[in-house]
Amino acid sequence: MLSAGRHPASASSSFVSAGTFAPAHPSESSDSAVFRRIGWQVVLVGIGFLVAASILMYMATTYTTEFRPAPGGTYLESVGGYPQSLNPLLSFYNDADRDVVSLVFSGLSRLAMNGEIEPDLASGWEISSDRITYTFSLRRNVVWHDGYPFTADDVLFTIGLLQDPDYPGPGDIGDLWRSVDAAKVDDYTVRFVLTEPYAPFLDYTTVGIMPEHRLSGVTAADLPQADFNREPVGTGPFRLAGVEMGEGHIAAVTLRRFTRYYGRSAYLENVVLRFYATSRAAFEAYQDGTVEGVSRIPVDLLPEALADGNLRLYSAPTAEMAMIYFNQLVTDTVPFGDVRLRQALMHGINRQQLVDDVLLGQAVLPDTPLIPGTWAYSTSDVPLYSYDQDRALALFAEAGWRRSGITDTLRNADGVGLAFKLVASSDPVDRAVAEGVALQWQTLGVSVTVDTVPPLALSGVLDSRSYQAALARLILSGDPDPYPFWHETQALPGQGQNYAGYTNREISEIIEQARITVERGARAALYLQYQQAFMREVPALPLYVPVYTYAVDARVNGGQLGPMMGTSDRFLTLPDWYVLQRRVIASEAQAAVP
Repeated sequence: MLSAGRHPASASSSFVSAGTFAPAHPSESSDSAVFRRIGWQVVLVGIGFLVAASILMYMATTYTTEFRPAPGGTYLESVGGYPQSLNPLLSFYNDADRDVVSLVFSGLSRLAMNGEIEPDLASGWEISSDRITYTFSLRRNVVWHDGYPFTADDVLFTIGLLQDPDYPGPGDIGDLWRSVDAAKVDDYTVRFVLTEPYAPFLDYTTVGIMPEHRLSGVTAADLPQADFNREPVGTGPFRLAGVEMGEGHIAAVTLRRFTRYYGRSAYLENVVLRFYATSRAAFEAYQDGTVEGVSRIPVDLLPEALADGNLRLYSAPTAEMAMIYFNQLVTDTVPFGDVRLRQALMHGINRQQLVDDVLLGQAVLPDTPLIPGTWAYSTSDVPLYSYDQDRALALFAEAGWRRSGITDTLRNADGVGLAFKLVASSDPVDRAVAEGVALQWQTLGVSVTVDTVPPLALSGVLDSRSYQAALARLILSGDPDPYPFWHETQALPGQGQNYAGYTNREISEIIEQARITVERGARAALYLQYQQAFMREVPALPLYVPVYTYAVDARVNGGQLGPMMGTSDRFLTLPDWYVLQRRVIASEAQAAVP
C-alpha cells in the first residue's frame, strides 16, 4: 500500500528534478535527437528562404511587370455634323456618313496608309496583259453582320446599282462603272472588262459592297429613301448595335465589334459616335466629359485643345488643297490669260506667313498641284515660286502693269487699274486666308476686294464660272489623276471641274497619256511633266494643304495618324486602340520586342 501511495510523490519528485536540475537520465539521448531534428529543419528552412530570395532577385533583374492591351471597353467620340445616310453608295459628300460607313462596310479593295491600293474583300486580283481585264478573287470566309455568306452576287448587285442611270451618287463614279462590263465567274470570282486601259480603275473598287439579300428589289432611284440607310448591314470590323435619334437627325450610333470579321480584330468592344451641329459643340462634349475623343480640331479651337493637358493631338496632312483660281473666260475685264500676270501674283503671296498667322502652322506648302508626300508628287525641274515682291513687280511690268507717279495702284497703258474681286467661302478660316492674300497683293498695287458666299454656294459659283478670282479647296483623294480638274474638255461651265476655264493642249495630252499608263514608273514620269508644265503656266495658285488634327483623351492608347485621304482615315489604326490593360510579367528579351 505504501509503495502504491508513494508512487505519485516519487513521480512528482522525479518530474521536478528533471525539469529543474537536469541530472543524468535515460531520456537524454532522445531529447538530443529531437533537438537535432529541429536544427536540421531550421537549416532547411533557411536554405529554402535563401533559394526563394535568389529566385526573386533573379526575376527582379531578368523579368519586368508591364501593362499590355486587353480586349473590351468602349470608346466614345464626338463628331461635328450629322449623318444623312449610312450607305456607302451615298456617303461621298458627308464626313459623318463616311465615318460610320468606314467601320461597317468593306470594299473589294481599300486604301492603305501609304496611299497604295490593297486587297480587302478580295484576296487579290489579276490584270490582263492588255490592261483591260481585271479578275478579282474573293475571300471565302466573309459573312455579313446578319450571318449570311458574302459572295460574288453581292458584288454584282452593288455594281448594278452604280451602273444604273438613276444612281444618285457622284457622276464620275456612275460614268466609270457604266463603261465597265461586270460578270460573275463563280461564287468567289468576278471579272471586270474595261473599254480601254484606265490606270485609276482600282481606286473605284474601294467602294463599299452592299448585301443583295437585304436590298433585293431596291433600285438606285430608291436608295435615298431606303430603310437600310438607318439600319445598315455590312461586312466591316464593326456592326451597328444601336441608333439614337435627335430632333430629325441621328444623334449617336453604337458600333459593336463583329466577332466574325475576316480581318484583324480590334481590342475595343464598342465605338460610340455622338454627333453635334458644330465643331465647337463637339469639342465642348469632350470638355464636359461626355466623350473621350473629338473627330476634328479646327484652327480656331486649336489653342484651347493645346491647353488641355489630358488631350493627345494627332496631326497629318489631308488630301485637300487650297488654290486660287483665275477665271480665264472673263478676259474682257481682267487679263488672267497672261501667264506673266499669274506668275507675278504667285510671287506676290507670302504663303508661309499665311500659314503661320492665319492657320497657326496647321498646313503644308505644296510646290505643285499634287499633294506632297504622295507617290506622284515631285519638284524635279519644277519652277518654284518664292515670296519675291521685286520679281512680282518686274513680271507685272513685263505684262504692261506699272505703278504711276501719282498712285501706288498698278495701271496699264490706258490708265486702267489692276483690280478684281476674290470670292471665297464665308468659313472663318477661308475668309481670313482670302483677306490675307488680298492685303499682300494690295501692297504691290493690286486692288482686290474679297467677296464671301456660304460654303455650299461656292461650288455653284465655281461651276458657273461666274467669278474673277476664287479661293477654293480642292479634294484630291485617291489616285492623282488630274483629268477632271485640268483637262481642256472640262473647261466650259457645267461640264467639269476645270473651274479656271483653262485650256492647254500640252497639259491635256500628258493627262490623257497618264490615264492609260498602268505602270507606276511610267505614270510618275508623265505626272512629273504635268507638274512642270502646270507650274510654268500657273492657271491656279497652289496655296496650302491643310493639316488635319484629331484629339483623343490620354486614357485611350494606341492611336496614330498617317496621310489622310479622308477624315475617316483616322480609323485605319483602330485595331491598335485600347482602353483596357492587363498586367503581365515578361522577360527583358520579350519586353524589348515592340
